[in-house]
Amino acid sequence: MKIELPQHKNTRKSQQTVDLRTLTIIGANGAGKSRFGDETARLQKSNVFCISALKALFINPDSDKRIGNNITRLYNELQAKTTYKIEDVDTEFERLMYLLMYEEFVNVMAYKHNDDNNKGRLPRTKLDRVQHRWESIFPDNKMLRATGNLSIKGGNDPRPYSPMRLSDGEKTVFYLLASVLFAESHSIILVEDPEVFLHHSIMKSVWDSVEQLRPDCTFIYLTHDLEFAASRSESVCVWVKSFDAEKVQWDYEILSSPNDLPEDVYLDLLGSRKPILFIEGTDNRSIDVRLYTLLYPEYTVKPLGGCSKVIETTRTFNDLKSFHHIESHGIVDRDRRTNREIESLQQRNIAVPDVAEVENLLLIEPVIRIVAQRMGQNPDYVFGTVRSNIIKMFQDELEAQALLHTRHRTKREIEYIIDRRSNNIDDYEEHIETLTANCNPRELYNELCTRFARYVTERRYNRIMRVYNQKAMLPNCGVVQLCGFANKDKYLKFILSILRENSEDSTAMRQALREVVGLK
Repeated sequence: MKIELPQHKNTRKSQQTVDLRTLTIIGANGAGKSRFGDETARLQKSNVFCISALKALFINPDSDKRIGNNITRLYNELQAKTTYKIEDVDTEFERLMYLLMYEEFVNVMAYKHNDDNNKGRLPRTKLDRVQHRWESIFPDNKMLRATGNLSIKGGNDPRPYSPMRLSDGEKTVFYLLASVLFAESHSIILVEDPEVFLHHSIMKSVWDSVEQLRPDCTFIYLTHDLEFAASRSESVCVWVKSFDAEKVQWDYEILSSPNDLPEDVYLDLLGSRKPILFIEGTDNRSIDVRLYTLLYPEYTVKPLGGCSKVIETTRTFNDLKSFHHIESHGIVDRDRRTNREIESLQQRNIAVPDVAEVENLLLIEPVIRIVAQRMGQNPDYVFGTVRSNIIKMFQDELEAQALLHTRHRTKREIEYIIDRRSNNIDDYEEHIETLTANCNPRELYNELCTRFARYVTERRYNRIMRVYNQKAMLPNCGVVQLCGFANKDKYLKFILSILRENSEDSTAMRQALREVVGLK
């Protein structure tokens, strides 16, 4: 279906029309996406049918004032022309139940009246279609129809119970599947907050089922839920940035997400009004996410997993800056990177902290001193003991650490060399044969051993923290016990609690950590 979009604030842009099956309108709260959806629906010549699970499940006195048709309006029209009435129907969900059961009644009566023509087969109703899909989503529940009522059997209740006792999520799925069946043929179905009450694990399958029920209709979704928007992979997506109420004009863009940028990330960023910070880590439990979110509240922090994903996504997003005008940066662990690697990353807006990995940030001197002081311990004694323990741990692993650094640097050097272009196979073959001619891993290893030994002798704590990758350092260095915590997670949580404060300690700790991270 061809959809005409509302007036853009840039009057030099021609009126835009898109040919689509589904349209997803996304924008931050207050950006004007709801009005944009209403205006889009108003501009079309097709019938409009509105659904909103949020409004359907609760008493909504204005439910009949929405644009186009909806369940409440159909219910009121039926009540005006039938003698089969029902009292105390307060919500749109209850009105939907009435419409479904009324159709059941009408079909049974028609079946009895035309028994000779039916040949023993009842016509398939809307409730039949809903039941099949709803039970496939909630396989532990079954719908029962008896004595003119609909009931549910399942869950922990051995007896059938009313659909009104279903959870909000179960009611929502039922409402969505059933309500779209009442839209006229070839309608535009306008959906407000399609993600509401739906767990993300079933959201995509639910909406796939809803769309399959009405292949003749065009769906317009109004959402600020980024995961929902990403789940509509075949949908045209419009990003509503702002709304001028006086001129009734919008600032918006029709998005075309690049193939090399994950769609959920892309939508996440465009839905934000703040600059973006890509980091390692996978979820809210990782140290990276918990720490960097508090260190950089001025950013939208987006964890992407490994360092390669952070590097590639930051590069791609910065290449698109002329389109979205949003600043983006990345942070990756230092690990065993060379100065050349670090300089290259910094030139691409990617910060590399002055410690080997994120866990080491919890062991920099200012952090240990602030935590010790807050826990009523002697900061000089605690930090001095921790420093001695870590230096001793590093000394014991010196050769192993030097070998790890040697392997990384040799690998990276070969990767740089092998990328040289060759004009023919003979040139390339000769190049491969001499690939390691300039590599001297033993010399590099000996040089690293000498340098690391000097760090130990001179007790260069900060230098050791820069090169020492050891996940066991935090629990084994003694800082947890010396500060009076039961385990490393409680130590981390205490640091995070300080960063959430508005105090001198939180300011000092945040400043110290940001200096080490190096994000400008």
